[in-house]
Amino acid sequence: MTTYNQNKNQKSSSPIACKRTSIVLNGIIFLILSSFLLNGCTEPYILETNTYEEALVVEATITNELKKQEITLTKTARFEDKEIQIEKGAKVFITDNTGIQYDFKEESGKYISTTEFQAVSGKEYRLNIKTSDGRTFESSTETLTPINAMQEVKAAVETKDSLRGVGIRVSSYDPTNTAKYYRYEYEETYKIIAPKWVPSKSIALTEFTIGIIPNPTNTRICYSTKKNTELLLTNTNNLNEARLNFLVRFVSDQNYIITHRYSILVKQYVESLASYTYYTTLKKISGSGSILYPTQPGFINGNVKSVNNENDKIIGFFDVASVSSKRIYFNYEELFPGELAPPYYTNCDQDVYPLCFGPDPCRGADLIQGIELNKLAYQFHEGINYHMVNIECGDCTSFSSNIKPLFWED
Repeated sequence: MTTYNQNKNQKSSSPIACKRTSIVLNGIIFLILSSFLLNGCTEPYILETNTYEEALVVEATITNELKKQEITLTKTARFEDKEIQIEKGAKVFITDNTGIQYDFKEESGKYISTTEFQAVSGKEYRLNIKTSDGRTFESSTETLTPINAMQEVKAAVETKDSLRGVGIRVSSYDPTNTAKYYRYEYEETYKIIAPKWVPSKSIALTEFTIGIIPNPTNTRICYSTKKNTELLLTNTNNLNEARLNFLVRFVSDQNYIITHRYSILVKQYVESLASYTYYTTLKKISGSGSILYPTQPGFINGNVKSVNNENDKIIGFFDVASVSSKRIYFNYEELFPGELAPPYYTNCDQDVYPLCFGPDPCRGADLIQGIELNKLAYQFHEGINYHMVNIECGDCTSFSSNIKPLFWED
């Protein structure tokens, strides 16, 4: 097993593969601001918003990492909205108590600082936002939380809720007991090998004929990256000493993502009591058992307020947190020597398609369409009988990327 530590002052080159907090936070906020509950629903119908109260949603965490810091500004969403609405054209900057101003520039749906900087102990920071329609918001002043780096990230076989799998745990210890509140994020990357890849592939030449050509080797091995979508929080208040052994991720031994090689980058944020309380409230709301009976706690107060108009709603928290990160790798056989690998995530049984265009058993039209729509992968053929599998089994690029991440270690 190989471990790679990412220093807090190093630039991160990991690609962002999917949206994470924006989707969760915006969804939670919609439940808060919705003015109706769906009770006793017995017939399906299209959900639409009866009334709508717009609010600005801010996600802003600056850390002691030396990098270009990022802030996200979005709007609360209606049920019928198909995607998150970005707040465009805002003026965003952070000031500190020494008079330095850190400006942010809008890029690709986010606001990115124009220069690299890092939060420093002893300084006070304030977030300032002015929207394109003239609304002005500012945060309370915040200081960097105590610096307490993770000691270790370790993967081991364990059982959770009667399921056997891999537990990925973070070890952390603060002998001063000043770092009490923690938030975690992770980004997992795993190697995929198409189990039914063969050196040949089929192409539709006409609506009635098929050709067989060499299959590119770059459709066999892929890499997928995903980020956590839930808030991972813990604290040391009830512990005899400030020593953590936190389960940040559990992967079943039947999950195909650990079939070959798996990597996880874990980030640990030390939070203030105020930010921890805010994230805990969000987690409680998002943990509702059913969207038909969502928790309705009212408006969640963060530390960002309107300057001139109390009716201008804003939701979010300006967080100044120390961070540390570690990356580990493991192969399946290292943790489960001699055991069968997990099953692939989809059925890979072969199906036979006779290339003819009459009554059963002819399936020529289905075969041609499946090839054209990239739904079927060729295995072999005997006469007019073509043996095919689902495309995901023979071509991993149908759902993943064949580009090896820069950080990847084989």
